Amino acid sequence: MPVKEQFIQSFITGERWKLYLGGLKISILVTLGALAIGVVLGILVAVVRTLHDQQRGKQKWHIAILNAICKVYITVIRGTPMMVQLLIFGFVIFKSSRNLAGVAILALGINSGAYVAEIIRGGIMSIDPGQMEAGRSLGLGYATVMKSVIIPQAIKNILPALGNELITLFKDTSLVTVIGLVDLTKVAIQIQARTYQAFMPFIGIAIIYLVIVLILTKLQGLLERRLRRSDRK
Repeated sequence: MPVKEQFIQSFITGERWKLYLGGLKISILVTLGALAIGVVLGILVAVVRTLHDQQRGKQKWHIAILNAICKVYITVIRGTPMMVQLLIFGFVIFKSSRNLAGVAILALGINSGAYVAEIIRGGIMSIDPGQMEAGRSLGLGYATVMKSVIIPQAIKNILPALGNELITLFKDTSLVTVIGLVDLTKVAIQIQARTYQAFMPFIGIAIIYLVIVLILTKLQGLLERRLRRSDRK
């Protein structure tokens, strides 16, 4: 079948382009929701692990327990495939849930948190320890210094890595098809099943993913340049 006819069947007939648009909206929603969970979870885990590493002398037992839990979390999440985690969330933990988007956001967010935690931890460790000591000498608590002084500086250092995590998350949304969520990839699969033509639907969504990733990369570069200019002032 000619490429033009395949394009018409895959995108024009029955206004199927609207299905792709709806799937793209779901993919973006899952990406943003998972990123929010991943950043919050990553900051909490990174702060706990950094606090444990920075303790001198006698270790506080509750910090040691929290650090052990964080290490297990990071090891398990980073050591198992994303698809397997989605299957566990979708068909084991939340098998009776109809909120597939929520399940996907939670699964991808928890997965992202393990990677973001190590990214942020590296950023925190790159900050001069003297800044923490200076803040504490002024009477500020550990949490206050971390929130107001250390983490804002660390975010600037790790922005490229966080941008890459956002791009990875967006591409990983293609895996949510395994739990039945109708994202961009699921739409292409459904249209392929109707038209019996695989070339145009899958090439089409590949181009869509590529365009979105290029846009995100461009925005990341603009933000990095703006932050560098602000640092020079």
